[in-house]
Amino acid sequence: MDAVEHGERTGPGAGSWAYIGSFTSGGGRGITVAAVDADSGALIPRTSVGAVENPSCLALAAGTGVLYAVGDTERGVVAALRPSGGGLTALGPAVEAGGSGPTHLCVAGRRLLTANYASGSVSSLAVGPDGALSGPPVVLAHQGSGPDAERQAGPHAHQVLPDPGGRWVLGVDLGSDAVRVLALDQTSGALRVHTETALRAGSGPRHLAFHPDGEVVYVLHELEPQMTVCRWDPAGGLLEPLTEVVIDADGVPEGVRLRPSVVHVSPDGRFVRAAVRGSDTILTFSLADGAEKPQLTSVVDCGGSWPRDLVTDAGGRRLYVSNEWSGDVTWFDLDPRTGEPRRAGAVEIPAAACVVFS
Repeated sequence: MDAVEHGERTGPGAGSWAYIGSFTSGGGRGITVAAVDADSGALIPRTSVGAVENPSCLALAAGTGVLYAVGDTERGVVAALRPSGGGLTALGPAVEAGGSGPTHLCVAGRRLLTANYASGSVSSLAVGPDGALSGPPVVLAHQGSGPDAERQAGPHAHQVLPDPGGRWVLGVDLGSDAVRVLALDQTSGALRVHTETALRAGSGPRHLAFHPDGEVVYVLHELEPQMTVCRWDPAGGLLEPLTEVVIDADGVPEGVRLRPSVVHVSPDGRFVRAAVRGSDTILTFSLADGAEKPQLTSVVDCGGSWPRDLVTDAGGRRLYVSNEWSGDVTWFDLDPRTGEPRRAGAVEIPAAACVVFS
Protein backbone atom coordinates (compact mmCIF):
# COMPACT_ATOMS: atom_id res chain seq x y z
CA MET A 1 0.00 0.00 0.00
CA ASP A 2 1.63 3.21 -1.13
CA ALA A 3 1.18 6.59 0.50
CA VAL A 4 0.52 9.50 -1.85
CA GLU A 5 1.58 12.98 -0.86
CA HIS A 6 -0.94 15.80 -1.28
CA GLY A 7 0.51 19.26 -0.68
CA GLU A 8 2.45 18.69 2.52
CA ARG A 9 2.71 21.82 4.60
CA THR A 10 4.39 22.67 7.86
CA GLY A 11 2.97 24.43 10.87
CA PRO A 12 4.00 25.27 14.41
CA GLY A 13 3.16 23.30 17.49
CA ALA A 14 1.68 20.10 16.06
CA GLY A 15 0.16 18.36 19.07
CA SER A 16 -1.47 15.18 17.73
CA TRP A 17 -2.66 13.45 14.58
CA ALA A 18 -5.99 13.50 12.80
CA TYR A 19 -7.20 10.84 10.36
CA ILE A 20 -9.76 12.03 7.84
CA GLY A 21 -11.90 9.61 5.81
CA SER A 22 -13.38 10.57 2.45
CA PHE A 23 -15.40 9.15 -0.43
CA THR A 24 -13.03 8.15 -3.22
CA SER A 25 -16.07 7.77 -5.49
CA GLY A 26 -16.64 11.50 -5.00
CA GLY A 27 -13.05 12.55 -5.65
CA GLY A 28 -11.71 11.96 -2.14
CA ARG A 29 -8.13 10.88 -1.43
CA GLY A 30 -8.95 7.98 0.87
CA ILE A 31 -7.56 8.48 4.38
CA THR A 32 -5.71 11.75 4.92
CA VAL A 33 -3.23 11.93 7.80
CA ALA A 34 -2.99 15.46 9.20
CA ALA A 35 -0.98 17.03 12.00
CA VAL A 36 -2.99 19.04 14.50
CA ASP A 37 -1.63 22.44 15.50
CA ALA A 38 -1.76 22.53 19.28
CA ASP A 39 -2.34 26.28 19.45
CA SER A 40 -4.87 26.93 16.69
CA GLY A 41 -6.41 23.49 16.18
CA ALA A 42 -5.59 23.70 12.46
CA LEU A 43 -5.36 20.46 10.51
CA ILE A 44 -2.19 20.25 8.40
CA PRO A 45 -2.40 17.46 5.77
CA ARG A 46 0.72 15.29 5.51
CA THR A 47 -0.13 12.12 3.61
CA SER A 48 -3.09 10.41 1.96
CA VAL A 49 -3.45 6.64 1.85
CA GLY A 50 -5.69 4.70 -0.51
CA ALA A 51 -6.19 1.67 1.70
CA VAL A 52 -9.81 1.00 0.62
CA GLU A 53 -12.46 2.59 -1.54
CA ASN A 54 -14.77 5.01 0.24
CA PRO A 55 -13.36 4.94 3.79
CA SER A 56 -16.42 6.80 5.06
CA CYS A 57 -16.03 5.76 8.71
CA LEU A 58 -12.89 5.35 10.82
CA ALA A 59 -12.29 4.11 14.36
CA LEU A 60 -9.16 4.02 16.53
CA ALA A 61 -8.73 1.15 18.98
CA ALA A 62 -7.90 2.49 22.43
CA GLY A 63 -5.70 -0.45 23.41
CA THR A 64 -3.61 -1.07 20.29
CA GLY A 65 -3.85 2.32 18.58
CA VAL A 66 -4.81 0.56 15.33
CA LEU A 67 -6.97 2.51 12.89
CA TYR A 68 -9.87 0.69 11.23
CA ALA A 69 -11.64 1.85 8.08
CA VAL A 70 -14.74 0.61 6.30
CA GLY A 71 -14.79 0.28 2.52
CA ASP A 72 -18.28 1.63 1.88
CA THR A 73 -18.93 -0.23 -1.38
CA GLU A 74 -21.25 -2.94 -2.64
CA ARG A 75 -18.66 -5.58 -1.75
CA GLY A 76 -18.04 -4.19 1.74
CA VAL A 77 -14.62 -4.54 3.36
CA VAL A 78 -12.71 -3.42 6.45
CA ALA A 79 -9.03 -2.46 6.66
CA ALA A 80 -6.73 -2.37 9.69
CA LEU A 81 -3.84 0.11 9.63
CA ARG A 82 -1.14 0.98 12.14
CA PRO A 83 -0.24 4.67 12.50
CA SER A 84 3.50 5.23 12.40
CA GLY A 85 5.54 8.40 11.99
CA GLY A 86 2.72 10.38 10.41
CA GLY A 87 1.78 7.58 8.03
CA LEU A 88 -0.26 4.37 7.98
CA THR A 89 0.84 0.78 7.41
CA ALA A 90 -1.70 -1.90 6.52
CA LEU A 91 -1.93 -4.94 8.80
CA GLY A 92 -2.60 -7.33 5.95
CA PRO A 93 -5.16 -7.07 3.15
CA ALA A 94 -8.66 -5.71 3.65
CA VAL A 95 -11.13 -8.26 5.07
CA GLU A 96 -14.66 -8.96 3.83
CA ALA A 97 -17.18 -7.20 6.07
CA GLY A 98 -19.90 -9.75 5.44
CA GLY A 99 -22.37 -7.14 4.24
CA SER A 100 -22.89 -4.52 1.56
CA GLY A 101 -22.36 -0.79 2.05
CA PRO A 102 -20.84 -0.69 5.55
CA THR A 103 -21.37 2.84 6.93
CA HIS A 104 -20.14 2.53 10.50
CA LEU A 105 -17.77 0.44 12.59
CA CYS A 106 -16.60 0.15 16.18
CA VAL A 107 -14.33 -1.94 18.38
CA ALA A 108 -16.16 -3.99 21.01
CA GLY A 109 -13.74 -5.99 23.12
CA ARG A 110 -12.01 -8.55 20.90
CA ARG A 111 -14.38 -7.98 18.00
CA LEU A 112 -14.76 -5.36 15.29
CA LEU A 113 -18.37 -4.64 14.35
CA THR A 114 -19.76 -3.03 11.19
CA ALA A 115 -23.21 -1.67 10.35
CA ASN A 116 -23.96 -2.66 6.76
CA TYR A 117 -26.48 -0.21 5.35
CA ALA A 118 -27.27 -1.74 1.95
CA SER A 119 -27.69 -5.31 3.18
CA GLY A 120 -29.32 -4.34 6.49
CA SER A 121 -27.06 -6.30 8.80
CA VAL A 122 -24.44 -6.10 11.54
CA SER A 123 -21.18 -8.05 11.17
CA SER A 124 -18.58 -9.22 13.67
CA LEU A 125 -14.89 -9.84 12.90
CA ALA A 126 -12.15 -11.21 15.14
CA VAL A 127 -9.41 -8.80 16.28
CA GLY A 128 -5.99 -10.30 17.00
CA PRO A 129 -3.61 -9.21 19.79
CA ASP A 130 -1.78 -6.96 17.31
CA GLY A 131 -5.03 -5.45 16.05
CA ALA A 132 -5.11 -7.39 12.78
CA LEU A 133 -8.49 -8.64 11.53
CA SER A 134 -9.47 -12.15 10.57
CA GLY A 135 -12.59 -13.73 9.12
CA PRO A 136 -14.93 -15.14 8.29
CA PRO A 137 -17.39 -12.53 9.55
CA VAL A 138 -20.34 -13.52 11.71
CA VAL A 139 -23.45 -11.74 10.43
CA LEU A 140 -26.75 -10.82 12.09
CA ALA A 141 -29.38 -9.84 9.52
CA HIS A 142 -31.87 -7.19 10.58
CA GLN A 143 -35.55 -7.54 9.78
CA GLY A 144 -38.32 -5.04 9.10
CA SER A 145 -39.28 -2.07 6.95
CA GLY A 146 -40.90 1.36 7.23
CA PRO A 147 -43.50 3.53 5.50
CA ASP A 148 -41.03 5.45 3.30
CA ALA A 149 -41.12 3.29 0.16
CA GLU A 150 -37.94 4.82 -1.25
CA ARG A 151 -35.73 4.60 1.83
CA GLN A 152 -37.39 1.95 4.01
CA ALA A 153 -38.29 -0.98 1.77
CA GLY A 154 -36.09 -3.12 4.01
CA PRO A 155 -33.70 -2.82 6.97
CA HIS A 156 -30.75 -0.41 6.73
CA ALA A 157 -28.30 -0.68 9.62
CA HIS A 158 -26.58 2.70 9.89
CA GLN A 159 -24.63 2.62 13.15
CA VAL A 160 -23.35 0.08 15.66
CA LEU A 161 -21.56 0.80 18.93
CA PRO A 162 -21.06 -0.63 22.43
CA ASP A 163 -22.70 0.93 25.45
CA PRO A 164 -20.37 2.70 27.93
CA GLY A 165 -20.22 -0.37 30.18
CA GLY A 166 -19.22 -2.64 27.31
CA ARG A 167 -21.90 -5.23 28.08
CA TRP A 168 -24.26 -4.47 25.18
CA VAL A 169 -24.09 -3.34 21.58
CA LEU A 170 -26.63 -0.93 20.10
CA GLY A 171 -27.58 -1.09 16.43
CA VAL A 172 -29.43 1.82 14.79
CA ASP A 173 -31.59 0.84 11.81
CA LEU A 174 -32.89 3.57 9.51
CA GLY A 175 -34.97 1.19 7.40
CA SER A 176 -37.04 -0.35 10.18
CA ASP A 177 -37.30 2.64 12.57
CA ALA A 178 -35.69 0.75 15.43
CA VAL A 179 -32.73 0.59 17.77
CA ARG A 180 -31.73 -2.95 18.67
CA VAL A 181 -29.80 -3.89 21.79
CA LEU A 182 -27.55 -6.80 20.92
CA ALA A 183 -25.69 -9.34 23.02
CA LEU A 184 -22.22 -10.18 21.68
CA ASP A 185 -20.35 -13.42 22.32
CA GLN A 186 -16.70 -12.39 22.42
CA THR A 187 -15.44 -15.90 21.64
CA SER A 188 -17.62 -16.87 18.69
CA GLY A 189 -18.51 -13.37 17.57
CA ALA A 190 -22.20 -14.28 17.44
CA LEU A 191 -24.74 -11.50 17.88
CA ARG A 192 -28.33 -11.90 19.05
CA VAL A 193 -31.14 -9.40 19.57
CA HIS A 194 -31.73 -8.84 23.30
CA THR A 195 -34.34 -6.06 23.09
CA GLU A 196 -35.72 -3.84 20.33
CA THR A 197 -36.98 -0.28 20.70
CA ALA A 198 -39.46 0.88 18.08
CA LEU A 199 -39.31 4.58 17.24
CA ARG A 200 -41.70 6.79 15.29
CA ALA A 201 -42.67 5.12 12.00
CA GLY A 202 -41.00 6.80 9.04
CA SER A 203 -38.56 8.79 11.16
CA GLY A 204 -35.48 6.91 9.98
CA PRO A 205 -33.14 6.76 13.01
CA ARG A 206 -29.58 7.25 11.77
CA HIS A 207 -27.18 7.91 14.64
CA LEU A 208 -27.10 7.95 18.43
CA ALA A 209 -24.81 9.16 21.20
CA PHE A 210 -24.57 8.47 24.93
CA HIS A 211 -24.43 11.15 27.57
CA PRO A 212 -21.29 10.76 29.75
CA ASP A 213 -23.51 9.77 32.69
CA GLY A 214 -24.29 6.55 30.81
CA GLU A 215 -28.01 6.85 31.51
CA VAL A 216 -29.29 9.03 28.65
CA VAL A 217 -29.12 8.39 24.90
CA TYR A 218 -29.85 10.82 22.05
CA VAL A 219 -31.13 9.26 18.80
CA LEU A 220 -31.02 11.47 15.70
CA HIS A 221 -33.43 10.77 12.84
CA GLU A 222 -32.72 11.43 9.16
CA LEU A 223 -36.10 11.08 7.45
CA GLU A 224 -38.06 13.17 9.97
CA PRO A 225 -35.87 15.93 11.45
CA GLN A 226 -36.05 15.13 15.14
CA MET A 227 -34.03 13.83 18.07
CA THR A 228 -35.42 11.28 20.51
CA VAL A 229 -34.17 11.48 24.08
CA CYS A 230 -34.07 8.04 25.70
CA ARG A 231 -33.31 6.58 29.09
CA TRP A 232 -30.74 3.76 29.07
CA ASP A 233 -30.90 0.89 31.58
CA PRO A 234 -27.51 -0.88 31.37
CA ALA A 235 -28.50 -3.60 33.82
CA GLY A 236 -31.46 -4.75 31.77
CA GLY A 237 -30.20 -3.65 28.36
CA LEU A 238 -33.31 -1.53 27.81
CA LEU A 239 -33.70 1.69 25.82
CA GLU A 240 -36.80 3.74 26.72
CA PRO A 241 -37.89 6.76 24.63
CA LEU A 242 -38.76 9.76 26.79
CA THR A 243 -39.34 12.76 24.54
CA GLU A 244 -38.87 14.03 20.99
CA VAL A 245 -37.08 17.25 20.11
CA VAL A 246 -37.82 18.89 16.76
CA ILE A 247 -34.81 19.68 14.58
CA ASP A 248 -35.69 22.91 12.78
CA ALA A 249 -33.98 25.74 10.92
CA ASP A 250 -35.11 29.15 9.76
CA GLY A 251 -34.56 30.42 6.26
CA VAL A 252 -34.44 27.07 4.47
CA PRO A 253 -35.71 27.42 0.87
CA GLU A 254 -39.05 25.82 0.08
CA GLY A 255 -38.67 22.24 -1.10
CA VAL A 256 -35.34 21.69 0.67
CA ARG A 257 -35.57 18.79 3.10
CA LEU A 258 -33.59 18.71 6.29
CA ARG A 259 -31.44 15.58 6.62
CA PRO A 260 -29.86 15.36 10.09
CA SER A 261 -26.68 13.31 9.98
CA VAL A 262 -24.93 12.98 13.34
CA VAL A 263 -25.42 13.76 17.02
CA HIS A 264 -22.54 14.43 19.41
CA VAL A 265 -22.38 15.07 23.17
CA SER A 266 -19.65 17.33 24.55
CA PRO A 267 -17.08 15.47 26.70
CA ASP A 268 -18.18 17.43 29.78
CA GLY A 269 -21.84 16.49 29.23
CA ARG A 270 -23.05 20.11 29.10
CA PHE A 271 -24.14 20.22 25.45
CA VAL A 272 -25.50 18.00 22.70
CA ARG A 273 -25.04 19.00 19.04
CA ALA A 274 -26.58 17.88 15.79
CA ALA A 275 -25.37 18.37 12.21
CA VAL A 276 -28.14 19.02 9.70
CA ARG A 277 -27.76 18.63 5.96
CA GLY A 278 -30.05 20.67 3.73
CA SER A 279 -29.89 23.68 6.04
CA ASP A 280 -26.11 23.06 6.42
CA THR A 281 -26.22 24.01 10.07
CA ILE A 282 -24.92 22.89 13.46
CA LEU A 283 -27.46 23.02 16.30
CA THR A 284 -26.29 23.28 19.91
CA PHE A 285 -28.57 22.24 22.77
CA SER A 286 -27.80 23.12 26.38
CA LEU A 287 -28.26 20.41 29.00
CA ALA A 288 -28.22 22.87 31.90
CA ASP A 289 -31.72 21.74 32.91
CA GLY A 290 -30.68 18.09 32.89
CA ALA A 291 -29.48 15.51 30.39
CA GLU A 292 -33.08 14.58 29.57
CA LYS A 293 -34.08 18.19 28.77
CA PRO A 294 -32.04 19.60 25.86
CA GLN A 295 -32.76 23.27 25.09
CA LEU A 296 -31.73 24.80 21.75
CA THR A 297 -29.28 27.67 22.31
CA SER A 298 -27.59 28.30 18.95
CA VAL A 299 -27.76 27.52 15.23
CA VAL A 300 -24.64 28.24 13.16
CA ASP A 301 -23.59 27.67 9.57
CA CYS A 302 -21.52 24.50 9.18
CA GLY A 303 -18.91 26.34 7.11
CA GLY A 304 -19.58 24.33 3.97
CA SER A 305 -22.16 22.04 2.40
CA TRP A 306 -23.70 18.73 3.53
CA PRO A 307 -22.14 18.18 6.99
CA ARG A 308 -21.78 14.42 7.34
CA ASP A 309 -19.91 14.18 10.63
CA LEU A 310 -18.81 16.26 13.59
CA VAL A 311 -16.47 15.60 16.48
CA THR A 312 -14.70 17.55 19.23
CA ASP A 313 -11.04 17.33 20.07
CA ALA A 314 -10.01 15.46 23.22
CA GLY A 315 -10.23 18.57 25.38
CA GLY A 316 -13.64 19.57 24.04
CA ARG A 317 -12.33 23.02 23.06
CA ARG A 318 -12.95 22.73 19.31
CA LEU A 319 -15.53 21.22 17.00
CA TYR A 320 -14.59 19.72 13.61
CA VAL A 321 -17.20 19.33 10.86
CA SER A 322 -16.71 17.12 7.78
CA ASN A 323 -18.53 18.84 4.92
CA GLU A 324 -18.93 16.22 2.20
CA TRP A 325 -20.27 18.24 -0.75
CA SER A 326 -18.09 21.32 -0.32
CA GLY A 327 -15.04 19.13 0.29
CA ASP A 328 -13.62 20.54 3.49
CA VAL A 329 -13.20 20.04 7.20
CA THR A 330 -14.12 23.22 9.08
CA TRP A 331 -13.22 23.74 12.72
CA PHE A 332 -14.84 25.93 15.33
CA ASP A 333 -13.69 27.29 18.67
CA LEU A 334 -16.29 26.53 21.33
CA ASP A 335 -17.34 29.21 23.78
CA PRO A 336 -16.53 27.68 27.19
CA ARG A 337 -19.62 29.25 28.77
CA THR A 338 -22.36 29.00 26.13
CA GLY A 339 -20.96 26.18 23.99
CA GLU A 340 -21.60 28.22 20.83
CA PRO A 341 -19.28 27.29 17.93
CA ARG A 342 -17.29 30.12 16.32
CA ARG A 343 -15.68 29.39 12.98
CA ALA A 344 -11.87 29.35 13.22
CA GLY A 345 -10.61 27.77 9.99
CA ALA A 346 -10.95 25.09 7.32
CA VAL A 347 -8.87 22.73 5.20
CA GLU A 348 -9.69 21.34 1.77
CA ILE A 349 -10.54 17.61 1.95
CA PRO A 350 -12.50 16.50 -1.13
CA ALA A 351 -15.61 14.46 -0.25
CA ALA A 352 -14.81 14.60 3.48
CA ALA A 353 -16.68 12.02 5.55
CA CYS A 354 -15.24 11.87 9.09
CA VAL A 355 -12.36 12.80 11.39
CA VAL A 356 -10.83 10.87 14.30
CA PHE A 357 -7.98 11.99 16.56
CA SER A 358 -5.10 10.06 18.10
